[in-house]
Amino acid sequence: MRELLRVAPAATPVDLATIDARSTPGLPGVAVTGADRKGWARGQVRQVGAELARQQEMLFATAAAQARTAGLPAEAGPGRRVLLVLQAMDCGGKDGTIKRVAGAMNPLGLHIRSFGAPTDEELRHDFLWRIRRALPPPGYVGVFNRSHYEDVLIARVESLVDEATWRTRYDEINAFERELAADGVSIVKVMLHISHAEQGERLMQRLTDPRKHWKYQPADVDARARWDDYQAAYAEALRRCGTEAAPWFVVPADRKWYRDWAVAHLLRETFAELPLGYPAADFDVARERQRLAGELAAAPQPR
Repeated sequence: MRELLRVAPAATPVDLATIDARSTPGLPGVAVTGADRKGWARGQVRQVGAELARQQEMLFATAAAQARTAGLPAEAGPGRRVLLVLQAMDCGGKDGTIKRVAGAMNPLGLHIRSFGAPTDEELRHDFLWRIRRALPPPGYVGVFNRSHYEDVLIARVESLVDEATWRTRYDEINAFERELAADGVSIVKVMLHISHAEQGERLMQRLTDPRKHWKYQPADVDARARWDDYQAAYAEALRRCGTEAAPWFVVPADRKWYRDWAVAHLLRETFAELPLGYPAADFDVARERQRLAGELAAAPQPR
């Protein structure tokens, strides 16, 4: 899936209009269709989720053991991390992906952060300042709901900064992500690609269902009116910032069940590249078992 969904090297232009947002690349030719195929994919997400939970536990355990060996607190020790970056147009499915894919993992090993409009304090710093502060500690799986890419997307389309400023940010982002990769962060950058028609339907659902009114903002329609501008901004970000250290993946996201299936497999393949395992005990296991057995034998038995 990583090879199939990966954006081509930086020299290649990206045309999102050529990617069918309802397509299902990589989906096995299972002997089911329609609702059955949807149910099959969701079952697969649960199975992969269980595997991701085990891999996450190994990641966390290894980092904790390394920190102990170094005499450091867990959050300050060495150790690998995984960072899932989710970007999408409004209604693209970032929240749903986090709920169904990341939700299968142990919350104690997750580090989920969302990025909205920068605060006054954040605006007083470099645009990457708030991103650095939100990075997952060693051993954790981090999830960014939006990210530093907002500073070459909305900042560009809505003219929040001048063109000279946002154009310099591509190189700054690439340098930042190379730094993260060198520090043991495995970065999985995913654009959830939905169609203009599907976004319209999802926005209408938010207006039709009172339980979803809280998700709707009038500015969503304003942004939708600039769809082509946003698609162009995404295309350039994908082209300029798809690197060996931090490649971009485009996941067709009109079909929610496929979206979840694809992101789960991208994460599984990322974990498979890491040298994971449960750390060996740094104490005498036989002696500790003997001590505990003696304590249990001497303890009063319940009546």
